[in-house]
Amino acid sequence: MVHVYNCHPFASQQIVPTEQEPGLFCCGGDALFVVSAGGCKIEAFLIAEEGCRLICRIATMGNVQSIAHSQIGDYVVTIEEKNNATYLRVYTNWRYQSAEKTRVGVRLLGHLLRGSSFRAAPKEQMEIIEMPLFEPPLCVSCCGVSGDLLVGCTQSSVIFTLKRRVLSEQQYALDFERFLILHTDGWTPTQVAFCAGYVALQRDLDVLVVRLDRLEPCPSSQHQHTLALEDVVIACKEEGQPARYCCLGVRREGNSAVAPAQDPEDFYVFPKLQELLGEEARDCGISVTLEQTGIEREPREELGISYVLYRRFAPDFFQGCSVEETCLHSLQLLPVFTASSNQEVSCEEKQREPVSIFCYFSLPSMGYIYSLKNTVELVSTYQYPEKAQQAVLSNHFLHIITRNALMCFTVRVSAVVARAEDPYIDTTIKACPPSTMEVCALRIQLFIGLKALCHVRNHVFLLTAADLESEEDTARATKRAQELKDQKTLAGIFLAVGLERSSTPGLERFLSRSLLSKKAATPKQTEPADGGHGWNLYVVNTVSTIQLYREMVEYSKKYESSSPRSHSCKHLLSEAHLLLRATLQEPEERGPAEQDELQDAFLDSCAQMADCYSRSDERDCHLALPYYKMSSLLVTEIINRNVAFGGGTETFGKGFLFFLKHSLYEETMEELSQETADKVLDIFSTVEPSQLPHVVCSPFMKNATSAAAYSHLQHLEASLPAVIVTLCKAAVALKMGDLALYRQEMDRHAEMLQVYGFLEEPRLLLHRQGKAAVPTALAQHLSDMQDGLLVAAMVALHENSKLKLEEADSFFQELCREGSSQAESGPQLLVDFWEALLVASSQGAVIQELLFRLASVYIDRIARRERSGIKPLKTAEDLINSCSHYGLLFPWVNVITPPQFNLTHDYQEDLQKLQALLCGPSLDVSSIFPLLEQLSDSDGVGLGVHVLCATKLGQHERCIDSLLDRCPEAIVPYANHELLQDRMVLWWQKLLPELCKRTKSTGTDNTVLLSSLKETLVVVAMELSPLEFLKLLPDDGTAAFFLPHLLHCAQKSITA
Repeated sequence: MVHVYNCHPFASQQIVPTEQEPGLFCCGGDALFVVSAGGCKIEAFLIAEEGCRLICRIATMGNVQSIAHSQIGDYVVTIEEKNNATYLRVYTNWRYQSAEKTRVGVRLLGHLLRGSSFRAAPKEQMEIIEMPLFEPPLCVSCCGVSGDLLVGCTQSSVIFTLKRRVLSEQQYALDFERFLILHTDGWTPTQVAFCAGYVALQRDLDVLVVRLDRLEPCPSSQHQHTLALEDVVIACKEEGQPARYCCLGVRREGNSAVAPAQDPEDFYVFPKLQELLGEEARDCGISVTLEQTGIEREPREELGISYVLYRRFAPDFFQGCSVEETCLHSLQLLPVFTASSNQEVSCEEKQREPVSIFCYFSLPSMGYIYSLKNTVELVSTYQYPEKAQQAVLSNHFLHIITRNALMCFTVRVSAVVARAEDPYIDTTIKACPPSTMEVCALRIQLFIGLKALCHVRNHVFLLTAADLESEEDTARATKRAQELKDQKTLAGIFLAVGLERSSTPGLERFLSRSLLSKKAATPKQTEPADGGHGWNLYVVNTVSTIQLYREMVEYSKKYESSSPRSHSCKHLLSEAHLLLRATLQEPEERGPAEQDELQDAFLDSCAQMADCYSRSDERDCHLALPYYKMSSLLVTEIINRNVAFGGGTETFGKGFLFFLKHSLYEETMEELSQETADKVLDIFSTVEPSQLPHVVCSPFMKNATSAAAYSHLQHLEASLPAVIVTLCKAAVALKMGDLALYRQEMDRHAEMLQVYGFLEEPRLLLHRQGKAAVPTALAQHLSDMQDGLLVAAMVALHENSKLKLEEADSFFQELCREGSSQAESGPQLLVDFWEALLVASSQGAVIQELLFRLASVYIDRIARRERSGIKPLKTAEDLINSCSHYGLLFPWVNVITPPQFNLTHDYQEDLQKLQALLCGPSLDVSSIFPLLEQLSDSDGVGLGVHVLCATKLGQHERCIDSLLDRCPEAIVPYANHELLQDRMVLWWQKLLPELCKRTKSTGTDNTVLLSSLKETLVVVAMELSPLEFLKLLPDDGTAAFFLPHLLHCAQKSITA
């Protein structure tokens, strides 16, 4: 059963001053339309806060059977009956009927009035548009998005599109065009609904919802369509005579358009209950065929159909319900627009796209709301305490009338819309009550003899009649009583002869036969009584959202005072929160004061919700965090609210502790005062002492009393010793200025264990401020005293995904900002971190980034000849021995730049590290090639780097030229190391000719070149045949010099 609260959503009620007894009524926009009981007159009233004022009276052309209003186009559509014929008519420009003796124009669909009077005063007269149909209309529905019209007929449903026909530059007229026919053979709807392409059809016990989809446009010549002329009239041609046209109305035979066939059975056979959602609804067995109509020459889009929802019910006769009492009613499609969706539509566009669309339908005892857009799902189910006669769904409430009560139920529309607009709304930053939360009734207001209901904005219209029972109800009750009496008599007779009803299925079916009979269950229709009783048409005004919200909050406090953690308190606050959400979502324009008042109420609602969850120990207690964030309250205020509620540290709920822990880990929390910080320490030391190290390390607890923090940590360590506790104590001792106590705590564990402690709580070393990482006092002290421990801890943090490379850069830059290790090319401690991380990391992208950064720093320092005086943590030899990315220096590199060629320069270590990187397998030389412009190849330092880079790029001939020009003593070691395998040909193709040429030009005085030439001839003689070797010898060379090598080559050839 639905929970009922005693709130007051209804503010006042007034009587609508109608002249005659109302028969039908509807409302839309700012108008109320009341059809007199006779059915041939419509009274239009202006809806206002102070009451309803008569606008005009409209005389209809027939007896109105059904009426609806469309706010788009501001027209009224009716189904009228006259002389046993049913007509569909649309009344446009009806507001001009307020003037006396106003003309009325009657025209056919598609035929505009073009007389002189119309041209003189366009739109200043009411028009009645006849809408021709091949079948009698049964029900109508107007689209709230486009103003199009859906008409339900016996075997089909017809869609008329609203058109604005331009007559001149400043004149236009409303018109309709029959656009589409949905053929549903054998499926006669009792109600229809139409909205944004969704079509809902309802029979007595089942509902079908389909969606019209626009497909790729096709040329009209490839498809057959019904001509517009056939939409208007039916041509009857006779031979030799001009065409004649029959009447527009559909004539009935008796009281029905089609005479019902005699049923061979006397029982209703109902299929089983069924619910099909999405494409599964296509298996419902109902065929819907589309027939596009309209003007053939106009371009049109091809339409397809998608099944969205099918729901079938079966009545339960054994609960005393008859057939007609279990029929569905109140079918409705509700589009929901929001302020954001309204802003996305330009002023030139005619239609807005609804964020969500909801479908509602109801049985006498149960109601159902489905969400149709995006995901098709059942949102809410309503169980009524009495038999419901009619219901109306809105963004805020579901209003239901029974025989003697108006009920106001809550809805989950705003919850579904919020998630449609923001799929990530359920996070630690924001939240919304779930759409699956059970619904409730805010109020059950008693009325006498309720008959009909409609709703617009904050007004509910009710038709009441004081007659207790109609003749039809009396006859039905009398017949049912007689049936029950007969059943009891028969049951007594069978029991007397020994036949028990419950033990014999056949007897049970026999005795129940009268209840299942069509003839018994469906009494004959009777004419309404001539003499009516008292009646009234009420307009009930609902209270403002703010007023109802405040009442619901006050109501929730009653539950809170009796049971602080009661479910009703949380439920009522959630309902109030959704009520505010629904109002804020509306695209209506409000004044700044009203908007601010709503926004303040919403923030207060978030705070109330968060308080409720913070005191809870249930599974959803974590929702205190997002609701507190949405409330814009300061953490200090939140702590004070919960402390004031708890009255003691032992009474805090899990939700508050979850919020407090999460907030202390965040970057956006404000700094707590000393009093509040000490209060937080007391809370955790009592409730959850294991969290104390993390609490003490929070940057927002910096004002906490150090002595109190150290005392709490010491008490914790006595029961739960851990490295992180010791490190926290050391940090607090350093903050107190007690270095002896600090060293005592730091000496208790090895550095490796301390690294694990820093890994467990990184805030011991750094605090995050946006994208930057700010070092703590402990980190500053470690950089001066134990820089190796600091670097190792930072590497561990990075490798465990607790620190990004950019954050580490900002950390060390800030750490060394005023220290002596700050250099133009970057702090040495940062370079030490990069080198240590390069040793430990296994991530390819990180390795390449580190290689580029280190090479850049090395090149920059070598080019600047910096003398920082800071000894690095690792020497080049250490890196070569411990890191695979640093390679052993090639022999020829040591020839160019001897390892100890200049010990007075600090950049010697950086040079060896750069050379080791270039000799390693990982560095991409092409990435640093532009940086080499800083280094000149005129000295050994720059030459060695340039030759290393060119060699890794495969430019060996260029390297040979450079070495011969600037360092010829390194040419042979270079050739021995580099000119191997497929590059061996360079010995005689490049190196030998160059040496011969340079030796000849310099003479025998250049002993380096002469020695290099001899060693080259030895290698060439070993690799070539005598003939090939002979061809390489210069023509003007000295025979005595080359002859020994030629003989050696010949002997090698003979031996082989």
